[in-house]
Order: sequence, then C-alpha cells, then structure tokens
Amino acid sequence: MEQYEPDRLSPAVAAAVRRSFRNGRAAMTRRSLLRASAGGALAAGGIASLSGCGIPAAGKTEGGQSADDHSAKEKEINFSNWPEYIDVDDSGKHHPTLEAFRKRTGISVKYTEDINDNDEFFGKIQPQLAAGQDTGRDLIVLTDWLAARMIRLGYVQKLDASNLPHAYANLSEQFRSPDWDPGRAYSYVWQGISTVVAFNKKALGGVEVKSVSDLLDNPKLKGRVGLLTEMRDTVGMTMLDMGKDPAKFTSDDYDAVIARLQKAVDKGQIRRFTGNDYTSDLSKGDLAACVAWGGDIVQLQADNPDVGYVIPDSGYMTSTDNLLIPNKARHKTNAERLIDYYYEPGPAAELAAYINYVSPVADVKPYLAKIDKSAANNPLILPDKAMQAKSVAFRSLSSKEETAYQQKFAKLTGA
Repeated sequence: MEQYEPDRLSPAVAAAVRRSFRNGRAAMTRRSLLRASAGGALAAGGIASLSGCGIPAAGKTEGGQSADDHSAKEKEINFSNWPEYIDVDDSGKHHPTLEAFRKRTGISVKYTEDINDNDEFFGKIQPQLAAGQDTGRDLIVLTDWLAARMIRLGYVQKLDASNLPHAYANLSEQFRSPDWDPGRAYSYVWQGISTVVAFNKKALGGVEVKSVSDLLDNPKLKGRVGLLTEMRDTVGMTMLDMGKDPAKFTSDDYDAVIARLQKAVDKGQIRRFTGNDYTSDLSKGDLAACVAWGGDIVQLQADNPDVGYVIPDSGYMTSTDNLLIPNKARHKTNAERLIDYYYEPGPAAELAAYINYVSPVADVKPYLAKIDKSAANNPLILPDKAMQAKSVAFRSLSSKEETAYQQKFAKLTGA
C-alpha cells in the first residue's frame, strides 16, 4: 500500500483552485464533470442512444477518410477540447502553450471548448462523419471508450508517424498499447486519469482504509461510503479487489462484481453512488471514504489536510482522454505537429503544472520540477514506475456488452 498526504499549497494546486473558483464550482474538476455527465447519460437513457445511432458490433475497421491536406498553405488548426483542460494565463484569455506553438511554427490554433459530454459530442459530429463530411475540426479530445468507438467505426484518420517523433519516443509505457488502438496508430493521450481510494482522516476516526474490501465490508463505515456512477471505475476497482482482471474479464466476472456490490448496497454500506458531487461530501466528512479520481484529490488536498488517498495493493484503474484527427480534417499535418508539440517535455510540463492530471510524457519530471517541485513529486500527476505497474485499463467493450453492462450497473445504482 502507498499512502500520500498533502504537503503545501503548490503553484499547480493554487492554479487549480483559482480555476475552480473562477467557474464558481470549487473542487469540481473537468474530469468530474465528464464522468458525471457520461455516467448520467448512460443511466438515464444513453443506453438506448448507443443502439439508436447505428453502432455496429465490435470489430476494427480500416483507416479513416482523408481530405486534401491544406496545412502547407493554411497555417491553422481547429482544436476542440473540454472546458478547463489546458493552461490559461492570469487574464483567463490566453493559452501560453498554444501561443508558444504559434510563435514557433506560425500555425494559429482556433481553440474551442465545445466538448461537454462524450455522447452529446458524438451525437453532434456523427451525422457529418457518417456522411463523409468535414466536421470543421482538425483535432478532438475524447475519452478512451468513445475513442475506441470512433476508431471501430472508421471515423478517424491514421496518424503519420513521421510527423510524431516526440510522441513516439516520449509516450509513457503505461499508455503505449491499449487494446482498442494497439501501438497508438490512431490516437495519442492528452492526459491520463487515475482512480483511487480516498478518505477523510477525521471522519474515519481511526478506522484504517487500505482497499475496496474495507469500503464494502467494514461495518464501522456503514452508510459513509461513496462509489462512482462511472461504471468502469467502480466495477473495475471492485474487480481488482476480487482478484479479477478488468483488462480480460468475462461476463461471469462482471456479474460476480455486480452481486458483490449489490450485497453492500442491500446492507446499507453505501451512502450513495455519485458523480462529481462526492468531492463536497468527502471534504465535509459526510463520506468517510470513497472511490475517487486523482485530479479531484489533488485539488481537495489544497483546502483540507484531512483528505488523503491510497493505492490498493490489488491495483487501480487508469483511463485516458485522447487526441484524434477526424475524417476529412482540412489540416491533418498541422494537427499532427500540435500533437507532437505536446509530447515535448517542456510544453508537457507546463500543461501538467496547470491542469493536475496524469502526464503521458515519460521524461517530463525534471521539466515539471523547474515549474513546481511539489507537482513533480505528486504521484497523482506523475506516477512512478511502481505505481504505473499497478495500473489497469478497463478492456474495450462491444456495443452489445456496453448496453448489457450499463443496464446492470444502472439497476444497481438505482439510476
């Protein structure tokens, strides 16, 4: 078991806190919003939409559709991302890393924060992609499960490795070969997300928490435990605790996890399944312990020294948000140059120092240390090799599995 306690208010955390307060939602990170919206959409009717948009069964399609690449003549990129997911200067109007890219390359980036929910965004661009039309975007950021779907449907373009020397060399081993994109032929990681077990030391009152078993089985925590509405995180962490592999599990394994979780629900062990709102409950002590996202914990620790976390001996779940180039993108080469730029350790360090998620760049630590030593030594931002070795990614699902598993999880959570 590894346990980490807060140290001081680092520049990275201070930036995160300023960012949260500027939006009027302290300690509510972009990842929390993503997970809450994704889980909620599936539970409240998104399951039907998966089959309603004509998604075929799992099976990899070949390549995507290119358009005439205007990169040489049109020095621009249209980049769509999530809100609060890039560095911002004190004015809140400029992105220093993008400005540096423009000055170096002459390529201007039209940066748009128009992705607020994976399924919602997919619904927005899917008709254009299905019709073989340009979406008006050269680069997009999608969570791993939707990135897998986009690749399966042939909606994104294969990347040109010759334009990605830094990305190829510097991608962390942890993220090199997901089952849905072996060798990263179609995608590169924007940021990683760690799922951990978090606790409020004061609320625990001396009770020790080391594992998911402690959350589900310790009667002293009855009614004070939180689990996430994101199926992959809650099921994945429980699966690891049961000695099963989220990267290779069977339907019987999944059902065994649901049965175990149902038992905890039935005996009143679980206070509730939550989206982003667990952060407030954990900080106040209404939740003594919970399954949580690492980016949230970095921010919570800035305000509350009682908040801590553990990496269970059984392991922890990791997921990614990923850079992809959609079909018919007008500026593919320019987009690839921007992807590669963020795999240079300098820009990667600036990004990590601001947004506090897991950097996918292997040798970023000394560069980040020059900006913020505390961030460089925070395993939730830069996992060491021992921690990386404990990480597991949830395997990709077929459309049939997605529907069946989400239905069972929705019934469990009462959604």
